[in-house]
Amino acid sequence: MPDFKTNPSDITVHNDGEKIITWNISLNTGITIIDDQHKHLVDLTNELYQACKLGGDALDTVFKITMSSMVEYVRFHFSFEQNMLQRVKYPKFTEHKAMHDELIKTVLETTKDYGDKKSRFVPNNFVRFLRDWIVGHIGHEDKIYAAYVLDLKKKGLITDKDING
Repeated sequence: MPDFKTNPSDITVHNDGEKIITWNISLNTGITIIDDQHKHLVDLTNELYQACKLGGDALDTVFKITMSSMVEYVRFHFSFEQNMLQRVKYPKFTEHKAMHDELIKTVLETTKDYGDKKSRFVPNNFVRFLRDWIVGHIGHEDKIYAAYVLDLKKKGLITDKDING
């Protein structure tokens, strides 16, 4: 099996400081609907990063709103991805779902911690955590299931309907 690990140096950080992560083709899974959803997660991560840079009351407002959007979108994306993996009978579904569950737990804990402490370090650390999670999970774990899905499609064992729902 090919090595699907994404090197963190393949994911760019803008020198102008506008983004903490820029979508890079090394993150593509080859499944268009999944890649589009992943790009939105990258956008939300960058919005959180911008909120961190604002500081003060703006940080409070933007971080809370964007975290709420992140929670909703992560749940939507994971639900979509997990339903797809069940439709194609992905053999490592349980392990993959457990990784998703862990991220949701971390997102919810971070939101609570920020509300309790109002610490600038919570959002800053969380944004870096998200960047690293995107590189590790999408750049490695999702590429493994994508190879499985695309192989099934190539063999004619599944269709776009199985992938897209």
